Amino acid sequence: MDNPKIDTNGSVAWKKLFYYFLQGLIIIAPVGITLYIVFWLFSTVDNFLPNIIHSFFPDIIGIDADGNVKKIPGLGFIVVLLLVIFIGRISSSFLVSKMVELLDTLLERTPGIKFIYTSIKDFLEAFTGNKKKFDKPVLVNVDAPGTWRIGFITQEDAAVFELVDYAVVYIPLSYAITGITYVIPREKIKPLPNISSANAMKFAVSGGVADITEPIPGEEASS
Repeated sequence: MDNPKIDTNGSVAWKKLFYYFLQGLIIIAPVGITLYIVFWLFSTVDNFLPNIIHSFFPDIIGIDADGNVKKIPGLGFIVVLLLVIFIGRISSSFLVSKMVELLDTLLERTPGIKFIYTSIKDFLEAFTGNKKKFDKPVLVNVDAPGTWRIGFITQEDAAVFELVDYAVVYIPLSYAITGITYVIPREKIKPLPNISSANAMKFAVSGGVADITEPIPGEEASS
């Protein structure tokens, strides 16, 4: 009696699909959750703030034909924006900074939230703040000789990997929020001192469509 054949191709295909699903989820989850939270804040403020204002100042915000308090479009956006700016301003004080550190530690140790929170935090800190990482644009040769990619040095050395004269470089992908991290020999890295990080990132993400308008030192003097 012949043994029944097991269709391994279908199993492999499903495993690949599941793997791609997880990869996509890891990429879009931090961004999607951040956008959802921001939208939720805007909507919440838009809904309850007019009611509060009407309670104290009924002449400022009136009642519509259905008997409901009138909404002010964009009020939530303005209030949340001002609140974020205010928090950023007072975060430099000692007491507030300690409270932020405590909340930061709590979120980083909370199972389930830790991965999402640290992913969003690290991504944002890579562009702004004291821990800004994408501030050293470079050209990197990771393919054929003479072919270069635009990237950013995120670690000046790779001693943790027991590599000498290597650096860690992040290379953004065009028309995507993702990128690839390489550990590259220093001789394959060319700094771009005359191009700002913002312009380098814009140029790379746009697929080379965006213009880099910064003058190179020396050109103005010669013109």
